[in-house]
Amino acid sequence: MMLQFIDDEAGFRREVRAWLAKTVPTDWDEHLHRGTAEDFEASQRWWMAELNKVGLGTPHWPPQYGGVDLSLRLQIVLAEEIARAGAPSRSMFQISLNHVPATLLKWGTEYQKAKYLPDVARGVVWCQGFSEPGAGSDLASLKTRAEPCGDHYRINGQKIWSSYSMFAKQAILLARTDVDAPKHAGITYFILDMQADGVEVRPIVQANGQAKFAEIFLTDVRIPVEDRVGEENQGWAVAQTTLSAERGVLSFEQAERLRRVLERFHRQSVAHDAGWLQDAELRRRFMKLFGRMQATRCLIRDLLNQEESSAHAGAITSAHIKIMASTLRKDVGDFLVKVGGMDGQHDHGGMDELSDGPMFVYLSAFAGMIGGGTNEIMRNIIAERGLGMPR
Repeated sequence: MMLQFIDDEAGFRREVRAWLAKTVPTDWDEHLHRGTAEDFEASQRWWMAELNKVGLGTPHWPPQYGGVDLSLRLQIVLAEEIARAGAPSRSMFQISLNHVPATLLKWGTEYQKAKYLPDVARGVVWCQGFSEPGAGSDLASLKTRAEPCGDHYRINGQKIWSSYSMFAKQAILLARTDVDAPKHAGITYFILDMQADGVEVRPIVQANGQAKFAEIFLTDVRIPVEDRVGEENQGWAVAQTTLSAERGVLSFEQAERLRRVLERFHRQSVAHDAGWLQDAELRRRFMKLFGRMQATRCLIRDLLNQEESSAHAGAITSAHIKIMASTLRKDVGDFLVKVGGMDGQHDHGGMDELSDGPMFVYLSAFAGMIGGGTNEIMRNIIAERGLGMPR
């Protein structure tokens, strides 16, 4: 029914809201707080399947690949309503739903699109093999090597900070094919089968107690030539498309969820007559954060609209959104821990991305300021590409 209202924003919102009320269990997040990594994976796959049942798994994709070309305006409505309902996120599918289609639709062969995009739409998990020890912010310094061997490449190296790679079937991978070329010029982009011989995944436990990141070790892994994306040694250009898909509507939904965290925190504080409500300075600090949160929501919406109307806004828009959203989340976490006292020191996160436990929010926020390109790198992008400043 929802897709019958794609020309009626109010009707679409009404139908989405009704479907969410009927579909999302009221206690799913409480269960997941106590759950394991396997519980998290199961909940993510369940939620993707439920969205697919009503055509909302990949609504922003072109119709020939399983989408309905949902307008940006309705993508924002959908994100608002999902956050409002406290529905599960789809963090495990971030690479699958955003990075993979953005990259393959522009650079992929017809064979690659036909082989991989339908599976992505059905809920296959992908991960990203870009960062390496010593090649994170300076990604072009990567050392993983891809050696041409006739109809395939032999890959050796190590990747790190690869989100949800322990659940992934495929990965997008950068490797060096020309060690003598300038560092940006000798990189090639690949699709990696995560079940291939020589691939080893080792999860990394984070400070917040999660283990959603992992190291990937590659030892004589074979990748067929047909799974190279773009031409050999042109992977840096392909990767820019991937990195421009890093944020967008996903960050808008995260900002909407942060609003829910603050509003729920305030309701609970009032209900229990929390001590911080008697402190004028802490009340002022809360209202400043609440005002920033509302401003961030509006700014992200405006930036997304600007991106839709400009062919050159992608990377700059992504950088702006990342800086605003990640710094706000860090400041919210800092406030929640400060007013939470000793009780606020406990971590109640589990594998749940949406936990609003004060310490979990605080510790998780630091990863957001680093992952996907540090905020310092984002400021450089804005300065160089947006303002035309010299390197």
